[in-house]
Amino acid sequence: MKLTGAEAARYFARPDPARTGLLIFGADAMRVALRRQEVIAALVGPEGEAEMRLTRIAASELRKDPALLLDAVKAQGFFPGPRVAFLEDAGDGLADTVATALGDWRPGDAQIVVTAGSLTAKSPLRKLFESHPNAYAIGIYDDPPGREEIEAALHKAGLTRIDLAAMNDLTGLARVLDPGDFRQTVEKLGLYKWGDDTPVSPADVAQCAPATIEAGIDDILNIAAEGRMAEIGSVLRRLEGQGVQPVALCISATRHFRTLHAAAADPGGAGQGIARVRPPVFGPRRDRMMRQAQNWGMHKLEQALSLLHETDLALRSSQRAPAMAVMERALIRIAMLAGR
Repeated sequence: MKLTGAEAARYFARPDPARTGLLIFGADAMRVALRRQEVIAALVGPEGEAEMRLTRIAASELRKDPALLLDAVKAQGFFPGPRVAFLEDAGDGLADTVATALGDWRPGDAQIVVTAGSLTAKSPLRKLFESHPNAYAIGIYDDPPGREEIEAALHKAGLTRIDLAAMNDLTGLARVLDPGDFRQTVEKLGLYKWGDDTPVSPADVAQCAPATIEAGIDDILNIAAEGRMAEIGSVLRRLEGQGVQPVALCISATRHFRTLHAAAADPGGAGQGIARVRPPVFGPRRDRMMRQAQNWGMHKLEQALSLLHETDLALRSSQRAPAMAVMERALIRIAMLAGR
């Protein structure tokens, strides 16, 4: 049988130990591995591997010895409880071997969990599980996790009280981060809020979210965007001492002002605009950039972007002027624009 969407997500969290087997397949090995870990942990529990109720079989080993899988399915352990025979990285070449194990499976045998890469609709291995009356096949695609999956991850991390704005931030994070990175972020957030009964806030999410830009560069861009011209020189010298290159600084500045422009140009206002930008902006940094977008306005931001485009061309040309001086002049001119 085939499971998709929310039904698949619910099964990952609570798999049925009476099923014959489960095939998890997909092009993203990390997503497949995370789901496989979740299912096996739910089936055998935290001590399953230590109690030898989990047998791992590599596809290369099974090709050498086709009896390995059926032996693992039928083997009886010393400890009571559900058992799993896990076959990793299977392909269509092993479909007949897996079919034999599925056909000989009886209640009380180990459940067969198989992972595979991308499989077409005509794949023999995929058809084997999709047509089996007591087994499931679940495809893992690059779609971002839905609200139900995010809430399940938060609950697992011990986070039950979430501010609405913080949930929106987490949803945005789930769209742009790899599944493993998002899971680590949620786990970090759970540790950060340990012993704190207040709802998770956007500021909490911002503290735990992976950094999207180097902090020092963020400082100089905020200084320029807020018209604090007198501070540019000293901060720029510090960044130069840290090895920040003028071209990298120009690219970051262009990204920053494009985000402000997208927010300022949004028909719903800067608040809605900043909430729509990708990658998402979080917590206090989002509020700060929203104020910047409101203060600048769309037309002045277009002037700043034009200036940065000219600066980028100058930095990449054969001009003899010191590159950092060219970038400093651009930031000063931007700060002057902000003050008008």
